[in-house]
Amino acid sequence: MSFNVSGVTFDAHRCVLAARSPVFMAQFFGPMKGKVNQSIEIKDMEPSIFKSMLHFIYSDSVPDLEEARGNKDASVALAQHLLVAADRYGLERLKQLCEMKMYEFVDANNLATTLTLAEQHNCSELKAACIEFIKRPEVLAAVVQTEEFEHMIKSCPTILEELRSKNDQ
Repeated sequence: MSFNVSGVTFDAHRCVLAARSPVFMAQFFGPMKGKVNQSIEIKDMEPSIFKSMLHFIYSDSVPDLEEARGNKDASVALAQHLLVAADRYGLERLKQLCEMKMYEFVDANNLATTLTLAEQHNCSELKAACIEFIKRPEVLAAVVQTEEFEHMIKSCPTILEELRSKNDQ
């Protein structure tokens, strides 16, 4: 079968995808299996992210995360996008790898985005680590100054309450 991701076509084996992802399993072999075409269009993902996800499904590795190691921002951005894809398709091991990479490079500039993603995608360990990191006064002061902090407060208002309660302890 094939996937069209923003104009780029990727071929894959239905059985391999279903074996690794409960979402693909349900899509290809569940009650809706008759409605799945030979070509599936994915509109809300970059082709490079889909390619990395497919590579993981077939090889259980993500060389792109290792290759981006020299470029912290690229590594974090890739991990963030792959985390969303991994959560969407139920790829728990990929999700864990992305969480570890995001935590490895967490700093005041990307903490709000990392914390938002941790909250939205049920990454409890990453969320707890970010909350512990932000408790340091100098980190909190820097994070509050970022645009991402404003976005975090709007999209995940419960985080602010959690931060307040943790700082009160």
